[in-house]
Amino acid sequence: MGRPLKRLSAVRWGELSDATGSAVEIPALLAKLAWAGENDARDAIDELADRVCALGFVLAEATASVIPFLMELAEIPDVNCRVEILRLVAAVNSARQWADAAAAAAPQYRSFYEEKVSWEKKSRAAVAASREIIESLTQDSDIAVAAVARQLLDNLADRPGLI
Repeated sequence: MGRPLKRLSAVRWGELSDATGSAVEIPALLAKLAWAGENDARDAIDELADRVCALGFVLAEATASVIPFLMELAEIPDVNCRVEILRLVAAVNSARQWADAAAAAAPQYRSFYEEKVSWEKKSRAAVAASREIIESLTQDSDIAVAAVARQLLDNLADRPGLI
């Protein structure tokens, strides 16, 4: 598999935003999630979730860029919080806050949501691009990881046109 997160520096995190502002702290959180002990990893996944999927359903510009790294970590048996990682990915895949807000807005205001709706579409596309990883995780030796992966895979199958 190689060294985890080696492609982190290829993303221009400082040019992306998360729920707190600049996404510049995301690489440190992903690294902490990858290599920290259980308590620190839990803190990292909680903060990461607050930044890229606020309140469990509001996505940010940086969200789509985080998904491949989360999926990479979910594949590594020694990484702590793999269930929480997959739950975050599932929440991202289900998020429709901006699309719903755009649909409910008066026609003259819908264009104000276009960029944010694109964040949701890009994020779902990133999850869909990880389908092979998700499929492999349904056979994981950790039954909790396998169960969440199956739920995520079912969600992908139930909503194929929503990418």
